[in-house]
Amino acid sequence: MAKHRKRISRRALLATAVVAAGAVLVPVAVQAATAGPAGTAGTPGGKQGPVHALEQAAHPLRSTEPGGNTADLRALSAMVGDAKVVGLGEATHGSHEFFTMKERVFRHLVEKKGFTTFALELSWSGGLQVDDYLQTGKGDARKLAKEVFAGSPWEREEFVGLIEWMREYNRHHPDRPVHFMGDDIGAPSINDEFFGRVTGYVKENHPEALPQLNELYTGLRPIDDVFAYLGKPLAERQRLAAQAQQALELVSSQKGSGGEAFDWAEQNARSIAQTTKFLTMNPADMDSMAEFQRFRDEVMAQNVTWWQKRTGGKILLSAQNDHVGYLASNPELYPKTQGSFLRDTMGRSYLPIGFTFDQGSFLSKDDAIGGEWKKFTVGAAGPGRNEHTLDQVRYRDFYLDTRTAPAAARTWLNVARPTLGVGTRFPEEPRDVALAKSYDVLIHLHEVREADKLKP
Repeated sequence: MAKHRKRISRRALLATAVVAAGAVLVPVAVQAATAGPAGTAGTPGGKQGPVHALEQAAHPLRSTEPGGNTADLRALSAMVGDAKVVGLGEATHGSHEFFTMKERVFRHLVEKKGFTTFALELSWSGGLQVDDYLQTGKGDARKLAKEVFAGSPWEREEFVGLIEWMREYNRHHPDRPVHFMGDDIGAPSINDEFFGRVTGYVKENHPEALPQLNELYTGLRPIDDVFAYLGKPLAERQRLAAQAQQALELVSSQKGSGGEAFDWAEQNARSIAQTTKFLTMNPADMDSMAEFQRFRDEVMAQNVTWWQKRTGGKILLSAQNDHVGYLASNPELYPKTQGSFLRDTMGRSYLPIGFTFDQGSFLSKDDAIGGEWKKFTVGAAGPGRNEHTLDQVRYRDFYLDTRTAPAAARTWLNVARPTLGVGTRFPEEPRDVALAKSYDVLIHLHEVREADKLKP
């Protein structure tokens, strides 16, 4: 394949974050300096360094858009192998190509590898709402997305497209339907209907316990907005978390009845208890945030494991790179990742795929707590960044297996270098990442753009 043409010379670009609402430029990366000959990653003598080895391992992508021929993903199928859970990351929370590529990969894994569930770092309760629609067809995909994804980066056209495809798939394959699950805790809400999934079970099967359960959920039911909930005094949030835990223990004490209905009621009660425990955090106390984030990643892994064992199906797990990888780029905030917990429990049955990109736009916020998602832009990565070298591979977009790449590529992939990963706040400095230590497979895209706003 001929080397793709870069639209703008790297030497002419300064990697920046552009605040869409104004004209302020905030430097976030090293300014591009004069590099060696094209494709050398600063190494004399042509492609004799890591770029040549990376090209030997790279598989070009035909497209990042779902639909059409997927012959270019056959090698990815081989990389996935017998994995039961595939974690597919994203270098930003709001780029079109990351979202559409996830749908493309999911479709391929459903059709070629028997995957059945798309999991997202959305609340457990929100995931069940989406799955109810997928199984019954009752409602409207767009209205559902607007409600369930409200205030999140997934309140976008790309996720409406995913949900619509999943529902259409189920219409034509009622004997092997696909599912949607939320593995996270609390965001954006736990509505009254979800609490009813727990109290309804107890009312029908153990009515004598219902008054006590209702009392325990008093003052807690519903959690309409987790950000507003965090405004409650800490002592009140701790009291409500203790009540939620007692409610879980009350439901679990009915285990003798067993059965599928009990399993779901207990898991739903567990989700409420997990969420309220997480929401006893103090966002202003940075010293305690790592502990709560570790708890959150552990819970997300537990929820995925519960779903996989309960359904027996294979899962594509969508989350930010720092959650799906074995190691986070910010270990001070994420000391143990969801991917690390899944590796502990599933071994080789878990496979993480990371994303990198060279330049483009995405959605993020000025403040992680509250605020609006808006567009930011960065230019091409400068020398010294992982993305700078990856983008010299002759394919515009490609993927590779970090485990089986040539020795020179593996050596390069095992060294930590600055890599941009954007979550709920920007600007964000690139952080050191050893790609092969975090991901079994890597997808690199030359350029991305912000995800599309949800249409009325």
